Amino acid sequence: MVLFHIVGLYGFLNSDFETLFIALVPYHLLLMLGLLIYSTKDFSKNIKIFAVIIYLAGFFIEVIGVNTGLIFGDYSYGEALGLKVLSTPLLIGVNWLILIYCTGVLLEYFKLKNSIIFSLIGALILLGIDFLIEPVAIRFNYWSWSGGQIPLQNYIGWYIFSFLLFFVFKGLDFNKNNKAAIVLLFAQIGFFLGLNMWAF
Repeated sequence: MVLFHIVGLYGFLNSDFETLFIALVPYHLLLMLGLLIYSTKDFSKNIKIFAVIIYLAGFFIEVIGVNTGLIFGDYSYGEALGLKVLSTPLLIGVNWLILIYCTGVLLEYFKLKNSIIFSLIGALILLGIDFLIEPVAIRFNYWSWSGGQIPLQNYIGWYIFSFLLFFVFKGLDFNKNNKAAIVLLFAQIGFFLGLNMWAF
């Protein structure tokens, strides 16, 4: 996971390879999802329910958001995330699933029993990650904002929606001990932090 993100960072920062690596983004997301599935060692009913709920919720909130502007503001998706349905990449649900799962697994190490506190902290972490993602997403054609400005509405919507998804994570009983998920979370943070530092 770390190696793929290091190579990806190099590719995104090298103008000779930028187009190629942007085209590889959907495959990278699917590969990371596959590695998480392999590493969790849990194929119980509850983890499947969790994955389906988060994927569908993530995809359809984006469908509503991109087609109405009511959730996150006025934005549109580029081509970097691959095939779109209703102007929304099918893989955006995978992105939500990876972020919620990895962050939730990290928080489980702190033994937070209260679901509300757990979800508030989880949403705050995801909000911080979104601050890192947004400039990169705009720069590399993941998505773009009307007028070129990221509205405050985006961050409010991101926080509230993330809170609800973490509540689902906390409420379902499945194996939440997965060191690979934590490695992936920090690899992603390092990747977006590196792009913010060197790509602009």
